[in-house]
Parts: sequence; C-alpha cells; structure tokens
Amino acid sequence: MTHDLDNRMHFAIDLARRAGELGLKYFRDLDNLAVESKGHQDLVSEGDREVELFIRAAIAEAYPQDGIVGEEHAAVTGTTGHVWVIDPIDGTANFVRGIPAWCVVIACARNGETIVGVIHEPSTGETFYGRLGGGAFLNGKPIKASDAASLSEGAVGTGLSNRASTKNVVILISLIMAEGGVFYRNASGALMLAYAASGRLLGYIEEHMNPWDCLAGMLLVEEAGGRVLKADPKTVVSQGTQVIAGGKHIFSRLQLLGESSFLPTR
Repeated sequence: MTHDLDNRMHFAIDLARRAGELGLKYFRDLDNLAVESKGHQDLVSEGDREVELFIRAAIAEAYPQDGIVGEEHAAVTGTTGHVWVIDPIDGTANFVRGIPAWCVVIACARNGETIVGVIHEPSTGETFYGRLGGGAFLNGKPIKASDAASLSEGAVGTGLSNRASTKNVVILISLIMAEGGVFYRNASGALMLAYAASGRLLGYIEEHMNPWDCLAGMLLVEEAGGRVLKADPKTVVSQGTQVIAGGKHIFSRLQLLGESSFLPTR
C-alpha cells in the first residue's frame, strides 16, 4: 500500500509540474487568452480547460480505472475506489489579470479519504506535496504547520465563497482583527492552504470550498502536523466542505471563530 501511495504521489508531482508549464504558456500570452464568466467573480479561461484536459488524459493513461472529478469538465466514474480531484488553475481571477498567484492542484482520494495532495505554483516553482502518513514537503524539504498559539503571532488566510453569505466573512474578519490578528487573502484557496501547511499562515478558514480546491491542502496541513476540521468522506468529493485548518495550537481558536461566524442564522 505504501508503495502505491508513493507511486501516486510522484506521478501527481510530475503531472502538476508539467501541467504548470502548459499553464505558463497561456499566462505569458494573456492578450490572446479567451476568458468567460461563470458567475459573479467566477471566471474560466481557455487555459483552465486545456490544462484540465491535459491532466485528465495523463490520469486516464496511467490509472484508467480510477475516477476523475475536476472543476471544468464532467466527472468520470471509476471502479477502483480511487478518485483524482483536480483544479487545473486555482486562482483564475489572478491568472487572467497577470497576477502570479495561481496553482495547479491534484489530489487523490480513496473511498472519500484523501491519500495524495499536490499544489504546484508555476510562477515561483514551488511544489507542495505529501501523501497519507508520509509527511508534507516543499520542493523536497519537510514543512511544518505553525506552532503559534495566538492570533497576534501571524495572519489567517480567509476565503470568500459564492456559495456562502458575504456577511459571514465580514464577521470572521472582524473577530480575527479583534484578537490582534490580521487576515490574508490572495484569491487562491489552495495556495493559502499550502501556506498554512508550511507555517507561512497560522491557518485558513472558508465557509465552503469545492473539493478540487481544498482536498490536497487539507491533507498537507495534517501531514505537516496541523489540524483540520474533518470532512464527511461520503460527501466531500461530490459536495465539498467547510474548511478550517491550521497549526495544532491555534486550531481550536480558529474553530471557535468559524463557529461564531458561520451560524446558519447569520
């Protein structure tokens, strides 16, 4: 089993880096990039679609019986219990505007449990990766979630979901700042989770994330010694989940902030 996990992880690392190179070609030619709107502040580009097709083709060749779930194309049902969950370009709003803060995200889940996670940021060449029980790494070096115990010791990543109330995010940010903390947002939830796994951020909170944005990063936070709000393995791949993740000493505080901000009655 460990051998299979390692093989899947190294496959995903290589694939994310190759997909990132393809994404960079579009990023460097934005004047000719076709962009569409899927809704409020929700964009998709030709680059998103083509990079996802590239990733899907590679997975279909290497693991033809596995399922695939991605942001831009229809899900593929597999027979092995393994599902690859992919976001070809997380941070499309940055990507299409020339902001170098976007990433390729590849996760692999087995019966609803994430077993491999890779987040590759092509603009910096940083690849965050890990597999279940194997630790978390950045370009070959182990990473560790923050040891901070107070919000005043760093920044908390925050997301803004179009599936949740904006009022709730305002409440969350107010609570963070009231405790002497600051909030951080770069329009890529996956990258912010990678930053939480590597201790750059204290943690990350978002009321709802799609599975392709969060599964890889949540695994990395746990493998880096942090904690995450446990998702329901029966629904997380198909429906996504609320995300609260961070260092082990700050997690309980982040969880209380989430509970205070995301009440259904808000």
